[in-house]
Amino acid sequence: MKPAPFAYAKARSLDHAIDLLAQDAEGSKILAGGQSLIATLNMRLSAPALLVDINGLRELSEIRLHNGHVEIGALVRQRAAERSPEIARHAPLLARALPHIAHPAIRNRGTIGGSIAFADPAAELPACLLALGGDVEIAGPAGRRTIKADDFFKGLFETALTPRDLLTAIRLPAASAQSRIGFAELARRHGDYALVGLAASARKDGYVLRDVRLAFFGIAATPLRARHAEAEIEGRAIDAERIAAAALALAHDLDPPPDVHASSAAKKHLASVLLGRVAQQLNEPKREPKQREPKQREPMA
Repeated sequence: MKPAPFAYAKARSLDHAIDLLAQDAEGSKILAGGQSLIATLNMRLSAPALLVDINGLRELSEIRLHNGHVEIGALVRQRAAERSPEIARHAPLLARALPHIAHPAIRNRGTIGGSIAFADPAAELPACLLALGGDVEIAGPAGRRTIKADDFFKGLFETALTPRDLLTAIRLPAASAQSRIGFAELARRHGDYALVGLAASARKDGYVLRDVRLAFFGIAATPLRARHAEAEIEGRAIDAERIAAAALALAHDLDPPPDVHASSAAKKHLASVLLGRVAQQLNEPKREPKQREPKQREPMA
């Protein structure tokens, strides 16, 4: 299929992009990586009057460490983040999750900000943002503001962004020596959307875990924190009994709707399996990021 007719404008600056959106907020869409938008355009699930192309805004393509946080610009490509030594060292949960997103051809174009703004409930990055307790940086006609991840996801493909807003960056707490992370998902094939997934973070305090955050994805209309399960792990040492108690607590956290892939009972079972795996990951010693070896050129004949 072909998309419905639309106008196109390339933003010259962030302010210009916001001005373009303000002209017809309800009828405009932001074009970044386009990996979700182009598909919805072609299937005519979306029919904007105007596409605002922000790919020329280089200030939205930076990764930097600032005041104990990792700031990732909205236009950072997923593949670039996957290969970034800064992400590997300071945001290891993202580094572990990124290879699970679709396939390299998608990650070459897909952006960090686009995934967060689109807010697909089965996507990995929104759950990672929630698990890390990150922030979303937003710019709009009234200026800039910051929204916490816990308040950003409102419903199915619905966020705190208004039609006049532009997501400019996400901000994550930089990992410390005490930081622990876990990630696992179950999909029919690698690269498919997860049937159920779990992103988690915690802080190691002696033999116990504190500040536990468990964010499930693919199981509700938004990424979802399992707060009862978190309470079973918080301030306790991880062992088989504690994992079993946390898995039982999931009954109070999750009520997944059935779909064509799995029943509600099957999804609950898969969630408990992933919780066991991720809880063990949280209990492991912190891993040092692997350094990529430079490729050696073959000598010319």
